Amino acid sequence: MPNMSLKKVQMPEQDPNVRNKNFKEVALGYTEEMAVEEAKRCLNCKNRPCVSGCPVNVKIPEFISLIAEGRFEEAYLKIKETNNLPAICGRVCPQENQCEKYCVRGKKGEPVGIGRLERFAADWYMAHREPETPEIPKNNKKVAVIGSGPAGLTCAADLAKMGYSVTIFEAFHTPGGVLMYGIPEFRLPKDLVQREIDIVKKLGVEIKTNMVVGKSVTIDELMEEGYEAIFIGSGAGLPNFMGIPGENLNGVYSANEFLTRINLMKAYLYPEVDTPIKVGRNVAVVGGGNVAMDAARSAKRLGAENVYIVYRRSEAEMPARLEEIHHAKDEGIIFKFLTNPVRILGTDDGWVKGMECIEMELGEPDKSGRRRPIPKKGSEHVIDVDTVIIAIGQSPNPLIKSTTPGLKTHEWGGIVVDEETGATSIPGVFAGGDAVTGAATVILAMGAGKKAAAAIDRYLKSKSA
Repeated sequence: MPNMSLKKVQMPEQDPNVRNKNFKEVALGYTEEMAVEEAKRCLNCKNRPCVSGCPVNVKIPEFISLIAEGRFEEAYLKIKETNNLPAICGRVCPQENQCEKYCVRGKKGEPVGIGRLERFAADWYMAHREPETPEIPKNNKKVAVIGSGPAGLTCAADLAKMGYSVTIFEAFHTPGGVLMYGIPEFRLPKDLVQREIDIVKKLGVEIKTNMVVGKSVTIDELMEEGYEAIFIGSGAGLPNFMGIPGENLNGVYSANEFLTRINLMKAYLYPEVDTPIKVGRNVAVVGGGNVAMDAARSAKRLGAENVYIVYRRSEAEMPARLEEIHHAKDEGIIFKFLTNPVRILGTDDGWVKGMECIEMELGEPDKSGRRRPIPKKGSEHVIDVDTVIIAIGQSPNPLIKSTTPGLKTHEWGGIVVDEETGATSIPGVFAGGDAVTGAATVILAMGAGKKAAAAIDRYLKSKSA
């Protein structure tokens, strides 16, 4: 019998006043009983609208009905048929804009908690089973993957399952890309990311770290070394700044640097680790996306008394996930909407002491479809802060573009690709994820990695035919 409750089973989470002082995971996950109860809310619709909302086409009704029957291992294996990183997606996907947006149960009440159930199946499997090392016959063709973030890991895993010898070249000393350096521990535990990476390695994928493609080795050199196809999944690691006076003062961070110090270099354990991070008493984070929420919630945990999110539009236009905004509010983050920084003020010795802002009002929609913010004359005011974190987006690093003759890119730096295959302007070179789109979501990057793997397989088979 389906469970006809209009509301999702509540996700247990740490108390906001406890968790805003630690880096442990906020959402604690479903128990077996909760998962079965939530799974029974699924109507198992014939036309499966939820699946069309998933960039990697997870077989959603099938895995949920397995959970409802208590067949948790089979549910996990069903997800794994199309998704290589279920424990990650269950935590960081914006389900409300994807699978859950199309859930028929959501027409009257709340949609089924698809993301929570995916997380449950993955966590259950990791706790109760040892991942197997599959026997895959090799086809003696080599493929190089640049970057070990969600796009690269997905592409590499899919190609390895098809029998290709895959090597990932990762610029950092730790694989995982944005999953490791960008998303905080309290939202995505790093040992869990490591376990997902280990499962990809068990497929026979080799990962070479400290390999900056464009410096250590170029794309042309990889081709000369016998790699018959290359996938570029190098992400968007170049932070955008506002171009306002005072951005070069001490105490101004890009969200990228701030989060990398904390997540990858574990600055929150200082002085046990040797990465210092200076967080003052009052912190302003500029921006309204998930990265801004991550930076603000991290600053609070590092001991800042007041953390402001300064965003030039209203709450309705904020691109961050609703869950992230709610969590930030619960943890005591202060939101300043319709506020835009004009300049950052400094002390005589070059440290931040305040941020001058102007109030905004919303005019007609611009080309993004969101209403354009217009400054209100005479509304300038200063917020007293000693740290400013700029979180207004990232662009692809220009290194690969500048060292790869013939690679077509957009003016803003994204690689130009065929939407369906990820093929670039160079035969045999494919690309996907944030290197193509600019900073977007983990699951869209995975979808791109998946499409490219299928296209690389077709390309190499047609070459040898």
